[in-house]
Amino acid sequence: MRFEVFDGRRLATREQLADVELAFLSVDYMGASSNPAANPALASFLDALANAPRLRWLQVCSAGVDRPEFQQLMARAVQITTSTGANARAVAHTALAAALAFAREVPLWVEAKAAHKWMPRRGIDSPRDFDGSRAVVVGLGQIGREIARLCRAFGMHVTGVRRQSAPIAECDEIVSLDQLALALPRTDWLFLACPLTEQTRGLVDGAMLDRLPVHVRVINVARGSVVVEADLARALREGTIAGAYSDVFSVEPLPADSPLWDAPNFLLSAHSAGLSQGFEARTGAIFLHNLERWVRREPLCNPAIAQ
Repeated sequence: MRFEVFDGRRLATREQLADVELAFLSVDYMGASSNPAANPALASFLDALANAPRLRWLQVCSAGVDRPEFQQLMARAVQITTSTGANARAVAHTALAAALAFAREVPLWVEAKAAHKWMPRRGIDSPRDFDGSRAVVVGLGQIGREIARLCRAFGMHVTGVRRQSAPIAECDEIVSLDQLALALPRTDWLFLACPLTEQTRGLVDGAMLDRLPVHVRVINVARGSVVVEADLARALREGTIAGAYSDVFSVEPLPADSPLWDAPNFLLSAHSAGLSQGFEARTGAIFLHNLERWVRREPLCNPAIAQ
């Protein structure tokens, strides 16, 4: 088996691409790329894959495969495997960090410090208790399950939402996606950790936001298009929900004219919830594990499903 490191600064020749059977898209090639836009190095890499007639397997460093080029490869019967799990804990930690920031009113601390104001909040103005509150976690893959586990560790009641209604240890109860509306009126925290599918695209729209209690916070570490961003911005402006955090957006980088930039009680990060110093090593380990299975002709781990 011959290996070659693809350098985005030079184009691979058709002769080189003719023999390519497998490829690994590493973290360093992603750069500041967004979906659907790609930086020059990633664009060259994806173009090379499109012109590799014998390509049979692509390992990607991400957990999602909603990028159009990945879907096109799967339509050619190229197997794609993901790095699901490599950043699950980091993403879950980020989701809980955002929730705790809201729960303990950290943004108000920052505002008070900037204004040189001593502003204790007591009595009815004090924060709602985090423990004893109710969390709904949509999507129970590795990230969603870790969010659910952490929520329960904080003493929260957790309702998990997934396609199957079989119970899991991390949740107090499970409902199907079709039953989600029934859980909304008693939700304090709505965590989104689901993949982007036709069923989840635009899931959180104005109608769903209207069903939520006014004190609810929405935490999105799923995909940007799971939320109708204009409806979310409107709910934040009108105060029909208490706050929201998102690491993901339908267009990235978030356009300068997006109403979310100036939405009140809104925290955002630049699709970086899963980044940590150990992430690259974990994605590399997943690739090497799958490479061993490939050589032994065993089924690969983390197979992606065409959308």
